Amino acid sequence: MEINASVERQQFLGTCAWIFLAALLIGENHETKAQVIIAVLFATIGEHFASLYMGGYTYRFENVPAYVPPGHGMVYLTAVALARSALFVHHPGKIALFVIGVWGSWSLWGITGYPDRGDWVGALLFIIFLVWLLIGRSPMIYLAAFFITTWLELIGTAVGAWEWASIDPLLGWPQGNPPSGAGAWYCLVDAVAIGGAGPTLRGMRRIIHWYKSGWLLKRIG
Repeated sequence: MEINASVERQQFLGTCAWIFLAALLIGENHETKAQVIIAVLFATIGEHFASLYMGGYTYRFENVPAYVPPGHGMVYLTAVALARSALFVHHPGKIALFVIGVWGSWSLWGITGYPDRGDWVGALLFIIFLVWLLIGRSPMIYLAAFFITTWLELIGTAVGAWEWASIDPLLGWPQGNPPSGAGAWYCLVDAVAIGGAGPTLRGMRRIIHWYKSGWLLKRIG
């Protein structure tokens, strides 16, 4: 069955997604809110570059739907919520072994006999994920991102919401639909959000202080 959606309908769904994201952020601290905002901005830029410019994957409607940016915010917030849940707090080692085992097996399958197309890009992304896991600031968030992003990628590609190119346009390597290591891209988003939240908040506090002290108005005037 062919599914169509006008730009207006996509914008309506996008508005609903923004409202839902705002509701989810109620009660979160300033740092988490800043992280979500940065994650949305960075991921949205990445979407336009990787999809529209490079053609690494293509959405069904050949655009970046309006509900995708707030969707990235919800994905990040879900990963944060999972990382601080009792399950993750009490069993970090077991969860890490599970993720590495499942993700590693999937990547190995991709380079040894992925049906029809192969998946060398997925294996590379898995290696990048392991590096993030070792040196990144919040490994539990990266592990949590695996669960939500893998589920989204498998469901999204299965229903045809988007499709990954069979050959990565940057490396020229075969990649699966989805690549086994697609979650590593979200780890990059998480890392940028976590690393950028602190400087962003400090910068905002300085601007507010300068404004209240009158220094900024004097400089502008």
